[in-house]
Amino acid sequence: MIHNPPTLIGFIITVVFYGWAIIEGILQLLGMVLHNPALGWALLPYNPFAVKYIAAFKPPSITHLFGTDNLGRDLFSEILYGTPTEALISILVVGSAVLIGGLIGMISGYFGKYVEEAGMRVTDMFLAFPAIILALAVEAAIGRGAINAAIALMVVWWPTYARLFRAETLRVKTQHFIDAARLSGSSTISIVFKHIFPNVLTPVISYATIDLGNVILSYSIISFLGFGVPPPYPEWGRLVSEGFQYFPAPAWWYAIIPGVVITIVVIGLALLGDGISEYITSGGITA
Repeated sequence: MIHNPPTLIGFIITVVFYGWAIIEGILQLLGMVLHNPALGWALLPYNPFAVKYIAAFKPPSITHLFGTDNLGRDLFSEILYGTPTEALISILVVGSAVLIGGLIGMISGYFGKYVEEAGMRVTDMFLAFPAIILALAVEAAIGRGAINAAIALMVVWWPTYARLFRAETLRVKTQHFIDAARLSGSSTISIVFKHIFPNVLTPVISYATIDLGNVILSYSIISFLGFGVPPPYPEWGRLVSEGFQYFPAPAWWYAIIPGVVITIVVIGLALLGDGISEYITSGGITA
């Protein structure tokens, strides 16, 4: 993968994104625990919450790399400060989708018949609605906020993984080592989790990597529509939404730059996921 330029670019973008999210997230958490919010922006050029009207709508420059917003806040600092939320939600949603969808998909594929029919019909019910629309409906019912947005996305994100795990389980369960496990007296739980799960997980890895970007994009849409964390906490999607009020003048950068950042991260994860998929297909990882 290292010798594949697109994959290498995707890897670098992914490492930078999640690496910074971890560092900044730890600082914000320490700030909360120690009742010292300033720790959250200790590594940032500016306090992302500091209002300075005299500096409003400053274009990108050496002083303000991404320019300033309508309240004079440094856009670069706001984007960096909001990174942990985007990263955490992507991990939570994809992780829960793998667990929930994986469990339903493997049980359906392994047992077949009525169990498979019931599991797949429930899955089809969720797949019948566009995920983002259903997520908005769920969040409208439970309330706004980052946690509720994550829950809403978790509710609608697992069906695709259920289908994927089911298909892979149907393939794996016909292998001879599964028959050997049955003949050796292994329990159903042991066969599913010790033999089937590791072998169906490999092809899921590349899809999940790409899907991290899809979650970030979907969460950005949710926050763009005003269903994310309420102001003044900086969210990438809401920054785009607020910036559109001042596009193209007096501040074209207000909406464009956060949108570009979202695009770069999503493309980076897609490039890495494609690279992993090619690596698996070429035999770099064997099930």
